[in-house]
Amino acid sequence: MDNPKEALLEKLQDKSARVAVLGLGYVGLPLAVVFAEAGFHVIGIDPDERKVATIGRGESHIQDVSSLSVKNLVHNQKLEATTDFSVLSNVEAVSICVPTPLRKTGDPDLSFILDATDQLARYIHPGMVVVLESTTYPGTTREILLPRLEQQNGVRVGENFFLAFSPERVDPGRTDWTTYNTPKVVGGITSACTEVASHWYRQALQTVVSVSSAEVAEMAKLLENTFRMINIGMVNEMAIMCDRLGIDVWEVIDAAATKPFGFMKFTPGPGLGGHCIPIDPLYLSWKLRALKYTARFIELASEINTNMPRYVVGKVQDALNEHGKPLKDSRVLVLGAAYKADIDDLRESPALDVIGLLYQKGAQVSYHDPYIPSLNHDGMDYHSEPDLMAAIRQADCVVIITNHSSYNYVAILENAKLIVDTRNALGKLGKDHPKVVRL
Repeated sequence: MDNPKEALLEKLQDKSARVAVLGLGYVGLPLAVVFAEAGFHVIGIDPDERKVATIGRGESHIQDVSSLSVKNLVHNQKLEATTDFSVLSNVEAVSICVPTPLRKTGDPDLSFILDATDQLARYIHPGMVVVLESTTYPGTTREILLPRLEQQNGVRVGENFFLAFSPERVDPGRTDWTTYNTPKVVGGITSACTEVASHWYRQALQTVVSVSSAEVAEMAKLLENTFRMINIGMVNEMAIMCDRLGIDVWEVIDAAATKPFGFMKFTPGPGLGGHCIPIDPLYLSWKLRALKYTARFIELASEINTNMPRYVVGKVQDALNEHGKPLKDSRVLVLGAAYKADIDDLRESPALDVIGLLYQKGAQVSYHDPYIPSLNHDGMDYHSEPDLMAAIRQADCVVIITNHSSYNYVAILENAKLIVDTRNALGKLGKDHPKVVRL
């Protein structure tokens, strides 16, 4: 077939196209499994030899992907993993799912995207579709990836090589909305790019939403997470205001949530966590600063959310003071280290900041999390307390940072001397209880 686009569409349709996923983390491995389960032969590529070896043994290192699924796919030769990028020479479809963190200076760290793209550029060939899934600022696909890939090995975008952006929408721990059934936005560099990339994803995913450009798809992802970041910042400030006014913010939120229209419920907490919400909006504000524009909502929400761990530590200090104890040398147990309930994801977790701030103020800090056996923060190693109830009884104050559903909150309340509940995990049990201070 002389038409490269039609030839590629046919290979994607009959699933003879070979698929590569660059990056086997929280986004990449679930996507690789979905493509493999749909019938594609998938090669996961990751520089981390431990991840590659784990998959080779038929095991999953991601909570949302079962080892049984990985084992079956590996056994049926639908899924494999390697550190060798040269396999891209024989691949027709590539999805890039690498991390995009922020530098300490607050600007985007695109090093993982650049490294993956430069590796891909060595092996790119006509008859290939490439989709970037890593969250980034609008323009990255066109301005960064395209120049590095185009004109390598005779590829011409929109003619014999197709490039698009499709934002990941992974919410770790969810079983109702997964990689398979969460609607997938796809926007290409050209209309032909959008057509090919959308056609590929439709072979494995339930719903694909095509948009007019890569920039629209990039901006849509940032709008989603900026919406959440700003609303969480607003409700966090509401918690601070209600505290000053002597009003129960949790009762206020529940009352407001009875309105059946024009209101969406958000809840306050000890700060933002996860890869997306604390980071992605700052990609947008960074990009706009280069255009002489200040994203004021983003900057303000970021300031409020970033200061929540310090606010929580202040509540702990005040609560201990009310009980005649200084924070210094007090035993403080942090319950929950993951950034949200019932997952093992520590990325950007506010628990890390709370632990660090408590340590700086001289507290004897320990933590418990059923999903995270150990952690390192600022050069300090911590291990989850082996006996939860013994640790609670020994603590001068228990701080609930992550409201895991496996915790027996009745027993925690009974055994603790003092509790600072940042998630309203105790609910009505904690309301007006003399041992409980709520956010």
